[in-house]
Amino acid sequence: MLHDYGSFPTLPLPIQRETQRAEVPVKFKGVAAEGSSETAGLARASRAVALAGVTSRITGLARTLVVAAVLGAGAVGDAYNGANNLPNMVYELLLGGVLASAVVPVLTRARRRGRKNSREFTQRVMVGTLLALAVITVLTVVCAPWIVRVFVADSGERHLATWLAYLLLPQIFFYGVSVVAGAVLNVRDSFAAAAWAPVINNVIVLVTCAVFLVLPGPITLTPASMTLAQILTLGIGTTAGIAGQAAWVVAALRHNGFEWSWRARPLPYTWRPVRAGLPMLGWLVVYAAISQIGVAVTMRVAFDHGGVSISGYAELLFQVPYGILAASMLTVLMPRISRAAAAGDDAAVLADLSRGARYLSAALVPVAMAMTLLAPGMTALLFTGRVDPAAAHLIGLAVACSSFGLAPFALVMLQMRVFYAHNDTRTPTLINVVMVAVKVATRVIAAATLPTHAVIVMLSVAGSLAYTVGALTGHLLLRRRHGLLGFAAVAASAHRVLWATALAGACALTAIVLTHATITAPTLDHSTALLAGAATGTLVFLLAAKLIGIPEIRTARALLRR
Repeated sequence: MLHDYGSFPTLPLPIQRETQRAEVPVKFKGVAAEGSSETAGLARASRAVALAGVTSRITGLARTLVVAAVLGAGAVGDAYNGANNLPNMVYELLLGGVLASAVVPVLTRARRRGRKNSREFTQRVMVGTLLALAVITVLTVVCAPWIVRVFVADSGERHLATWLAYLLLPQIFFYGVSVVAGAVLNVRDSFAAAAWAPVINNVIVLVTCAVFLVLPGPITLTPASMTLAQILTLGIGTTAGIAGQAAWVVAALRHNGFEWSWRARPLPYTWRPVRAGLPMLGWLVVYAAISQIGVAVTMRVAFDHGGVSISGYAELLFQVPYGILAASMLTVLMPRISRAAAAGDDAAVLADLSRGARYLSAALVPVAMAMTLLAPGMTALLFTGRVDPAAAHLIGLAVACSSFGLAPFALVMLQMRVFYAHNDTRTPTLINVVMVAVKVATRVIAAATLPTHAVIVMLSVAGSLAYTVGALTGHLLLRRRHGLLGFAAVAASAHRVLWATALAGACALTAIVLTHATITAPTLDHSTALLAGAATGTLVFLLAAKLIGIPEIRTARALLRR
């Protein structure tokens, strides 16, 4: 898993008991809503989180561009980005899957048993988690040289990556603190506070890059020419960003009224929730292990072909529209789905599943088309500094070729939330096995048969292929369990969105081609083509959506007006 610089913990929406959540279309009046005013309420509840998400994605994009400009996409950039993936990788392998997937439903169910029970249970979970995080972090830092050796073959690059790994692996502890504190905020109905935490991280890293630029050092950066001051600044500054993010979430939790009690004894009481959750825990560990096999293969292929930074930057650009348009909705839906599942209200779970799938497709399908058409020109303008034009073009090409996986990726994330809400960790693991198998097979075949540039692009394409297969697998397994999912409305909505998107894409492509034919100056050519394509595509899509009739677009537009 590559770093998601704009990600934020899932936050809940206060539940309202409802006797019926039928998906009955209603005519739009002022603010439109299909089925009931619940959809409008869901969208309004997402706005505070969405604002923080947009800000975090914008600052995260700025961070990505600045890091790329400072370090480039060569050996130094690869060493830094590869080392910066290691704490995320180890965290997910050993603890992250358990925390991210299980803590919210578990704490939600504990809260249903009363505030006193919930407070004690939460204290014990937090104490146990902090102890486990501390032990894992220390052991991982000690093993840094051996971990780096698995992925990096070049000796000079490996030396720099090892130094950076020593400085970056302590992030594991702070990742875990952020997730646990954010989960407690989830069940206490606090929305926006934790969503702003990644902004703190991004700002700290931007400051770190500014300090790096003013340090004395070589004009040409190579793994051998980097000074000790430059290495320490990069490593300590990047870890400080994750620590600042964790501190923000902890401060938000204290401001919310949560009182930490050090009297909660770690043994034996802390391990009660662990013992109770062992069946679920086992599948989560397998899920994390399978995921990291895929990450390990990806990193090795990327290092061998000099594509760690290129594929990493492409992945971050791929994640930007997901974080802005989809993450806020999934953030709000997770606690709703968890509480409905805990109450045995499968109709409510399926209603939220259908609603989420419709809004995700309406938001992400047109964006995927835009990324396909605009990404190469956009990256040529955005990535400057130490990133050469050929590398910038490869980043854009990777984004354009993999954009088809954007909507399936969001749908998989939604499906996973439904399974975890029912305390089912086995099915997501099986889906993940299928996805990782597709990723690994595609990347290994590409590495064995294609030239270097094509292999780097296929690193991104393989992920989108896996998301597509995973979404289909998840749908079949959900239907096997729940019967009809109410996806006739999803199919109808997606069909309308696809027609509007195809028309908008054709018009945008025409505008881009005409711009290239008219303007010959390279920089002006790229920027004008981007503006012409984006403006034309957006205008045509909105007009087509109005003529065809896409309720989800109409609802979003009405809410934005308000």
